[in-house]
Amino acid sequence: MLVVDDRFKLFKGEAMLTQSYAHGASTKPLLGETLGVNFDLAAEKWGERDALIVRHQNVRWTYSELKNEVDDFAAGLLALGLEPGDRIGIWSPNNSEWVVTQYATAKAGLILVNINPAYRVAELEYALNKVTCKALVLATQFKSSDYMGMLKEIAPEISLCEPGNLKSKRLPSLQAVIKIGGSIERGFIEFQEVAAKASEKDKDRIKDLTNILQFDDPINIQFTSGTTGFPKGATLTHFNVLNNGYFTGESLKFTSDDRLCVPVPLYHCFGMVLSNIAALTHGAALIYPDEAFDPLSVLEAVQEEKCTGLHGVPTMFIAELEHPRFKEFDLSSLRTGIMAGSPCPIEIMRRVVDEMYCSEMIIAYGMTETSPVITSSETDDPIEKQVSTVGRIFPHVEVKIIDENGRIVAPGHTGELLARGYNVMQGYWDDIEKTEESIDEAGWMHTGDLATMDPEGFCNIVGRVKDMVIRGGENIYPREIEEYLYRHPNISDVQVFGVPDVKFVEELCAWIILKPDPSCSEEEIREFCRGQIAHYKIPRYIRFVKEYPMTITGKVQKFAMRDKMIEELDLNQAKTA
Repeated sequence: MLVVDDRFKLFKGEAMLTQSYAHGASTKPLLGETLGVNFDLAAEKWGERDALIVRHQNVRWTYSELKNEVDDFAAGLLALGLEPGDRIGIWSPNNSEWVVTQYATAKAGLILVNINPAYRVAELEYALNKVTCKALVLATQFKSSDYMGMLKEIAPEISLCEPGNLKSKRLPSLQAVIKIGGSIERGFIEFQEVAAKASEKDKDRIKDLTNILQFDDPINIQFTSGTTGFPKGATLTHFNVLNNGYFTGESLKFTSDDRLCVPVPLYHCFGMVLSNIAALTHGAALIYPDEAFDPLSVLEAVQEEKCTGLHGVPTMFIAELEHPRFKEFDLSSLRTGIMAGSPCPIEIMRRVVDEMYCSEMIIAYGMTETSPVITSSETDDPIEKQVSTVGRIFPHVEVKIIDENGRIVAPGHTGELLARGYNVMQGYWDDIEKTEESIDEAGWMHTGDLATMDPEGFCNIVGRVKDMVIRGGENIYPREIEEYLYRHPNISDVQVFGVPDVKFVEELCAWIILKPDPSCSEEEIREFCRGQIAHYKIPRYIRFVKEYPMTITGKVQKFAMRDKMIEELDLNQAKTA
């Protein structure tokens, strides 16, 4: 006889939740080791297998070769005078140097500070000073960004100082600047020179640190987007990122036969953890198609490298599917991958499964502050669950969904999603107040996301607490309307958000990207909605656009769209009413 706790009920022989709380129980234990120790074990086990292929740099390294690069660079960092606990920034697009720096800093006990490749002068200065970076690894440029020029604008003294001995008025903590590529410049240390500076003593010290560093030591600082106020530095440990990456690889059923295509930026948790660490903990190969996302280079890489996995945010998959040459490529080697980073449209997920051969594609949900995954689907989940939810609770993580009074809601009811477990950050660097606002006394991370949980534990994200639109007293979740509009045969992408209104407080606005060739009118969209969704959910304002304002990680910036509509429609009076 099956005995079930009264917090559950039975359905078809399985325990069903009666409240929106679930724990990701797992028979697999957490990894109690540092990232460096784990990597050394991987290199020993899979030494001659492909570890890293960077197509735009013509780099092809085995695990043994990558380990040699990592160990030598780690020893070189110590030779520069860096000590465990020091912060070292990296400001660069995707390349082999990024991976080497990620693992070398972990082995040297340094804290890697991820700097957004889209940052400009003021943001760079703020980030470096906020966490008092002692060193910086940077590319010479990226797209329209002149990294060297921007750094020199803040620290003009660099051309007058000896390499590794910078004394800057505006960047008082920064001592060493390590440059990736380009011509030799005074004051900068060339990336390839760092390893050559290491003595045997430095190399021995890297070995000694293996037994000194602890898995609860901080390893990484990632700045949040900072759409309100200054960016906050989420501080993550070896334990945070190693285990989140490892269990991501487990969810994807990675083995040493897998080859993962990584078009997402490495500075973000998606690339650094869900790609790099997920693959390297399982002996899989990392394939970087380009320094930044380009749909054609992704399609070429998948075909030529016979990739079995592909990661991306929804906008990346849409760009790949809509590329005019899409049908020319053989993508049949694909099996799995992750779609994450922003809400995943159901119709796009279906197309990825059907047209890109990703029968075991999963959706992951999380945030930088949780290393990042909180929930994910599994490769063998029913297709209906794969395309309509963000899966169930990740192993060793707890989730509850609460109302505005802090009480856990019943299954199916909307509330804020909270997470607790090994994956929750240590806190925001040097910001106790913001940390306490986000992590409560019981250790729960308040995500700010509105969600529901069904009786089987599958979660669905319905929007942000701040994105919920209240029109005439009705709570409206933009995600619901977006999912409906994706069914329209002429719509490629859609974003729905609220704008101020004098009468109803807020009204709905939809920005729509049409598929190539088809035309459509605002009235056609409204007619498509009439009788299918409630009248108050039909957008009052509709705009057809070619693109959305987005972050470098592919996240749509609804606040920027809202601001543009307020200006275009002259709604400032309604905004203050």
